[in-house]
Amino acid sequence: MDNAVETINQLIRTRRSIFPPDYIEKEIPREVIEQIIENANYAPTHRLTQPWRFTIFRGDGLNKLADYLGEQYRSQTTPETFSEAKYEGARSKVLKSSCVLAINMELHPEKVPEWEEVAAVSCAVQNMWLTTTALGIGAYWSTPGNLEKLGAFLGLEPNQKCLGLFYMGYHQAKEKPAVRKPIEEKINWIEA
Repeated sequence: MDNAVETINQLIRTRRSIFPPDYIEKEIPREVIEQIIENANYAPTHRLTQPWRFTIFRGDGLNKLADYLGEQYRSQTTPETFSEAKYEGARSKVLKSSCVLAINMELHPEKVPEWEEVAAVSCAVQNMWLTTTALGIGAYWSTPGNLEKLGAFLGLEPNQKCLGLFYMGYHQAKEKPAVRKPIEEKINWIEA
């Protein structure tokens, strides 16, 4: 059991956001992506609503997503403030990734409040993030400007919402130390 605790402590404490500029051209195999998503499926969920849903972009699907995000930037920007670099940046984040998951949530308002569904999806994403860390895959969760339009692009149902994009790729990023204030500043013990 001690080994399991050491392993989970190490994964939690070394997990970092790793961004597409650090990704290398190496495809994440489909079975590895499926393993990552399978671990998401074991997140805690109140009343077993299991609200997490994912749309997976890889291969030519990445081009479709990159084109969509680039055009969204163009359509939401005035000609005076348009930046070719930002336009290309929106596209290149996707195109440098081996895989991008749209993180979606299915709501069950008759069973639980929305915040509990968001919490469950967040736990599912943390499971994915810890799995990618263990597999040497970089990842980060991004929330582009207009999630409602992204949801429409994804073809989500009225009881579903997009909560962002999860970029993934094998990487060459150097390890970075965690930037956290001491836990003692964040707790209050009540023992009597």
